[in-house]
Amino acid sequence: QFGLLYTGSDDGLVYVSKNGGGNWTKISNTFPKDLWVSRVIASEHKKPRVYVALNGYRWDDFKPYLYVSEDYGSTWKEIGAKIPLSPINVIKEDPKNENVLYVGTDNGAYVSVDRGQTWQAFSKNLPNVAIHDLVIHPRENDLLLGTHGRSIYKANIEPLQKLDQEVLKKSVHLYEVESIKRSQRWGNTWSKWLKPYEPSVTLKVYASKASKTTIKILSQDKKELNSIPVDLEKGLNYIEYDLSITDKGKNTLEKEFPDNKLEKSKNDKTYLPVGKYEIMIQNNQSESITLEIK
Repeated sequence: QFGLLYTGSDDGLVYVSKNGGGNWTKISNTFPKDLWVSRVIASEHKKPRVYVALNGYRWDDFKPYLYVSEDYGSTWKEIGAKIPLSPINVIKEDPKNENVLYVGTDNGAYVSVDRGQTWQAFSKNLPNVAIHDLVIHPRENDLLLGTHGRSIYKANIEPLQKLDQEVLKKSVHLYEVESIKRSQRWGNTWSKWLKPYEPSVTLKVYASKASKTTIKILSQDKKELNSIPVDLEKGLNYIEYDLSITDKGKNTLEKEFPDNKLEKSKNDKTYLPVGKYEIMIQNNQSESITLEIK
């Protein structure tokens, strides 16, 4: 919105201008006093929406202060109460999914998929350090996290961006995967001193609750070629599949395509040949996607 400006100060004051700075209105009267405004962001999804993060660690106040307004700051709703005790340094709204929010605190990062009603730690492979800035690459869908003295970290957030209400209603959801180009390198090596090249595809699964299940790789005739036992955690799960098939699956494919003799690679594995396959997971309901080997 051209001309819409917000300011936040180191003594807890927030102002808004709707005419490029010609006039300013104080909108922080209901906030706790004497806090440091760490971030103010106007929503990319709705013009009247604005988020404000404050912190008070300079006065030994470590409560997470986070607010949202749907009317340019006239009224505010607190959305940070369920974040563990830690000062908030930055909040970032997802550019593609208005319900997804990211927060950086003095003790790591948190993510919400319901616009602040609940929060989860965004912590795998991320040290428990202060996060001072968050940037999202719009094309690659990568979240960059700038820490205080512990380097920069990157996470692909595309699965989070696609966590809409339809996905959240399911007991299990399997994300689509890109096609893969077949290579003679799979399972082979040009030198006896080097390990064979192992291909892999990451299967991304959302589960509404923790459970044990199996991911099956099926032929076009729905016959099993391989299976992967998995322990699903509640939320997003990342499962690596090495594109191999069992000896029974090898025999199955050779019966379906008698002219296509499959050879084992040097690592004693048989890999999927060129074609289309079905990846299926079952957890109260079944979900399937297509895997194409070109």
